[in-house]
Amino acid sequence: MSQVADGQRLFVDGAWVEPDGGHYAVVDPATEETVGWAPEASRDQVHAACAAARAAFGPWSRTSPEERAAVLGRAADIIGSHFGSYAELAQAETGATTGTARAMQVGVGMARFRRYARVEPAEWAIAPQINEAGPMGRAGVMGALVVRQPVGVVTCITSYNNPWANPAGKIAPALAMGNTVVVKPAPQDPLSVFRMAEALEAAGAPPGVVNVVCGQSAEVGAAAVSSSDVDMVSFTGSTAVGQRIAEACGRDMKRQLMELGGKGAALVLDDADLASAVAGIGTTFSFYSGQICTAPTRVLAQRGVYDRLVEQLASYAGRLKVGDPRQKDTVVGPVISAAHRERVESYVELGRKEGAVVVTGGERPPHERGFYVAPTLLADCTNEMRVAREEIFGPVVVVVPFDDEDEGIALANDSDYGLIDYVWSGDVARAFRVARRLRAGGVGVNTVGRNMEAPFGGFKKSGVGRDVGSYALHAYSEVQAIVWPG
Repeated sequence: MSQVADGQRLFVDGAWVEPDGGHYAVVDPATEETVGWAPEASRDQVHAACAAARAAFGPWSRTSPEERAAVLGRAADIIGSHFGSYAELAQAETGATTGTARAMQVGVGMARFRRYARVEPAEWAIAPQINEAGPMGRAGVMGALVVRQPVGVVTCITSYNNPWANPAGKIAPALAMGNTVVVKPAPQDPLSVFRMAEALEAAGAPPGVVNVVCGQSAEVGAAAVSSSDVDMVSFTGSTAVGQRIAEACGRDMKRQLMELGGKGAALVLDDADLASAVAGIGTTFSFYSGQICTAPTRVLAQRGVYDRLVEQLASYAGRLKVGDPRQKDTVVGPVISAAHRERVESYVELGRKEGAVVVTGGERPPHERGFYVAPTLLADCTNEMRVAREEIFGPVVVVVPFDDEDEGIALANDSDYGLIDYVWSGDVARAFRVARRLRAGGVGVNTVGRNMEAPFGGFKKSGVGRDVGSYALHAYSEVQAIVWPG
């Protein structure tokens, strides 16, 4: 069994293992009560997981794509059969609202397993090349075949804001390509990832193909990155941690996939549909309580609409119910921890000191328990303010005015980040023209919605590489060329 009364076990080489470091409490951000007890792995146990993944890689990589896809499909079915209880656990660990926990966490996680249960071609032909006679031999026609090969053992380090969709988005395409994985979930909410491991075990994933280790100590993640058995690291989290992981990977020439921070610019041009812009920007307040790297947190408003946009955003934020995420009418739940709440609050105070105007929010909601932050709007900001440059990762939106289109684009690009930006304009041709000038991995035009087959990743300090859809199969594979004489 994966769990005992005293806490969750680790999953290493197909066995549920008692952690060397004991257990620590996983806390419900809404109630501050203990959800369960997470395991603290030792460095030796992490290395054992990596060694198990290395031993399992050869046999697993040689299975047919159809067989691997069948495992993922069965895992999706098993997740679906436990959908309600898994959503309740995700909600308890993260503080997500019921709709978010069901649709965006467990629902998207299950959908990602189903997506990679679809077999796609892993090889394709290149047009033949006619070679003239020369030092390399006689004249001839050379054929070529390009083959996607698995990378090997992949360490997957996942984020706390979505313990289902984020790990599934790494594990499923990695396994589909024939890799084996060592998963290190975020320490704040790891229990859901162990349920995912149970589903994969029940679906027939062989021992060592999937391993899950966990811990509050930074040593756990460091060991999973530095192990000589690991060929690639896939990380979602802060840019600062990503830089340290990249340094470690660089020393050993390990492959990297990095999805890091964001400070999404939302350009609202003077011909925009303000109701659409307000609804889209307002998701920063409600979706994961702003704990999402894709949020449009940095609003750049053309002066012709600036005052109306600020007024409407303030009105929108003021109507949102903050509180118990289990209640149907709650829109804004808690942030993940007391420490993170203090961090978000410190940024709001910093904004005041920098000269921003707190239009709405800025005070802690009057709840006896739970790590709540009121939706907060900071207006009259400049792009030089720290609140406009640094990722706050909470329900806080800053608004910066600009005069003309070129200035708005320059302000948007004046950022260390470049994950997803947004443009609102009533002129679609204008919006696309602006979008092409933005230095971001993705741009939403009059929407914050996503196409789940579109490549996802960032420019600049927002990351390295792309995943989602078929792009994830490329991310978790090496490309091999096989050449022969025609």
